Amino acid sequence: MNEMPTAGRAGIPSWVTLLLAIAALVMATAAITATVVGTSGFGMMAGSAGRGGIGMMTGRGMMGGTGGGPTAGSLFANGPQPGDPGFAAGTAASSRTIHVTAGPGYSFSPATVSVVRGETVTFVVTTMGPLVHEFMVGPAAAVAADQAGTPEIADIGMMTTKSLTYTFDGTGPYAFACHVDGHYQAGMQGSIALVG
Repeated sequence: MNEMPTAGRAGIPSWVTLLLAIAALVMATAAITATVVGTSGFGMMAGSAGRGGIGMMTGRGMMGGTGGGPTAGSLFANGPQPGDPGFAAGTAASSRTIHVTAGPGYSFSPATVSVVRGETVTFVVTTMGPLVHEFMVGPAAAVAADQAGTPEIADIGMMTTKSLTYTFDGTGPYAFACHVDGHYQAGMQGSIALVG
C-alpha cells in the first residue's frame, strides 16, 4: 500500500516538533510585544485617577513625562513631575505612583525618575516581553552592589505588574536596577534625580 508517512513515522521526534512550536510562540509573542510597545495612539491604560494618571495613552508615545503626558519609549503616563504645575509630592498616607516598564530586553522606561527629598513613591513595574525581571530601588551604592535588604520586587514575569513603595528620606544618590543574572551587566539600571 502507498500510505503517506506521518511526522512520527518520518523519524522526526515529537520533542523536535514541540520545540519548534515553542520557538514559534516565543517569536510571535516578541512580535506582538514590539508592535504594542512601538505603537502610539490610544489603547493603553495610563495612571490611576487621583494619582496623576491621565487614563489613556496620548499620541506621542508611552510612559510618564512632564505635564502628565507620556514621553517617548515608555508605556504609561506618570502625571506631573517635580517642578511641573499641579505636581503633588507623595506622602506616607498618599504615595505618588510612578509606572515603570521592564523590557522588552534589558532596559527600564523611564530610565531616569525625579523625586522630591522625603517623598514616598509607589513604583508600579510591568514586564514587557518574554524575560523575567526584578526591580530593586534604594541608595545607588546598595543597588549597584545588589546588597541584601535593599527593597526589591522579584520574579516579574511577562505582562505581569507588581508594586513597591519607597520613601526617599536620605541624602541620595538613589537608583534602581534589575539583578537577574546578566541583566544589570547588560545595562538594566536607572537613576533617580533627587529634587529639593
